Amino acid sequence: MKIIGAGFGRTGTLSLKKALELIGMGPCYHMDEMIRFPKHMEVWKAAAQKQPVNWNDIFSEYQSSLDFPASLYYRELLTAYPDAKVILTVREPERWYQSMYDTAYTMMQLNTPAWFKKYVIPYKRFADLIDLLIWDGLFSGRFAEKEHAIQIYNRHIEEVKTNVPPEKLLVFNVKDGWEPLCKFLDVPVPVGIPFPYVNDHETVQRQMKISRFVYYRALPAMAIAVILLMIWLVWKVVLG
Repeated sequence: MKIIGAGFGRTGTLSLKKALELIGMGPCYHMDEMIRFPKHMEVWKAAAQKQPVNWNDIFSEYQSSLDFPASLYYRELLTAYPDAKVILTVREPERWYQSMYDTAYTMMQLNTPAWFKKYVIPYKRFADLIDLLIWDGLFSGRFAEKEHAIQIYNRHIEEVKTNVPPEKLLVFNVKDGWEPLCKFLDVPVPVGIPFPYVNDHETVQRQMKISRFVYYRALPAMAIAVILLMIWLVWKVVLG
């Protein structure tokens, strides 16, 4: 592990992931990886319950990590990988909160129907872990209280600055692009390659519209179609 991300979600972590991989600091562990490799969830659950974990069970194949849930354990990761550097991604607190509320919180806490979380087991495992780590853990079930959430966000930033030696820490806004990042990592700025900006607010909003359509229209319609097909098959069998 060369790079440990200490920034919260919705601070440009996916853009930074793409950037790190472009300059040879990949593969980079992001929350998406937890979905791809469900066995990782057991390690994160153990960490959330303050049980001892072997971080190599997750990070043995990765050179960098960003976003939740890894950013919540930056101190533990720095102990496990003492030669690593830390990048703290930041953005203006009000904009961070609004982005988190409009995307991740709305999607997982407000828009996902209860039946989907209850019966779609892979999603249930993921959502239960995110509740444990983030909504109920980090934000104590009070993320909807804006002042409380921003207080947690600001406190985390100050704690990272206190806990990480200055020579190991870069406080980074992705709007600043390649220069400060490459200087910190002592690598050349990529020639002719613009800094990647992905997963912006508008893109996530479009994805959420699609998810709402799937949750509330497509899946129920498919379920009704399956039920009708089963009724028809039973009827055919009964009638011989």
